[in-house]
Amino acid sequence: MGAEGRGLQRAMEAAELRVGFVGAGRMAGGLARGLLRAGKVPANSILASAPSDKNLDMWRESGCRTTHCNLEVLQESTLVILATKPHVLPGVLLEIRPAVGPHHVIVSLVAGVTLQTLQRLLPSGTKVLRLMPNLPYVVQAGAMVFARGTGAGDEEATLLKNLLSSCGLCEEVPESYINIHTGLSGSGVAYVYLFAEALAEGAVKMGMPGGLASRIAAQTLLGAAKMMLETGEHPAKLRGDVCTPGGTTIHALHQLEKGALRATVMNAVEAATNRARSMAED
Repeated sequence: MGAEGRGLQRAMEAAELRVGFVGAGRMAGGLARGLLRAGKVPANSILASAPSDKNLDMWRESGCRTTHCNLEVLQESTLVILATKPHVLPGVLLEIRPAVGPHHVIVSLVAGVTLQTLQRLLPSGTKVLRLMPNLPYVVQAGAMVFARGTGAGDEEATLLKNLLSSCGLCEEVPESYINIHTGLSGSGVAYVYLFAEALAEGAVKMGMPGGLASRIAAQTLLGAAKMMLETGEHPAKLRGDVCTPGGTTIHALHQLEKGALRATVMNAVEAATNRARSMAED
């Protein structure tokens, strides 16, 4: 690890890492809340910028510092998270470009903006990474992937992974996987909510109160997911373990197969991935 990388690591270990957010909307707020919940960064070490006070009140209530000046974020922070809307980002990058230095690590949360574009609009050699989380990082159960630009090395990748690992699963991937992650996990959270709603409604139909049915559906999904992660088994193996000959589960699975559940979910992941790709090309 180089001297600069050791400096970054020491700063993080000493809870001295100063994190700035350019853009203070839902994505940025969710990530900040995840970091605060995990105790990775103290609130007074987080600075967020936005053009108006509309989104900044929530940050102040959490103890974070706020500003209307994007350049101030660069001046006050080492790790800078870009969280603007896609159409706004090019103008923001041109604005902050003169303030970006070799000590900065720039992380983009902006959907559809490639590393190539980020590197073109930032100074040559800037340490830039692209991160795609999903909503449950707010409760430290996210699924996040990131890719690094040519200027970012192992030190920056390790810094980001260590910082975010307490917010859920965090994996480094080739950039081409980011759109797939959007279709699988970013949008996939909504597929799971729809499935949970259907599970609970099925129980309500059979006579169980709605609140209880929703809690049991949520715990069923949580438990099944935990078994997948902790056992490392293929989901088909785990599914087979639940089925007994002539039992309730195999009769239920037959109905799901008749409804083409698997093909429909695969189509949903494909549709969301293709939409993410087309947004990147717009």
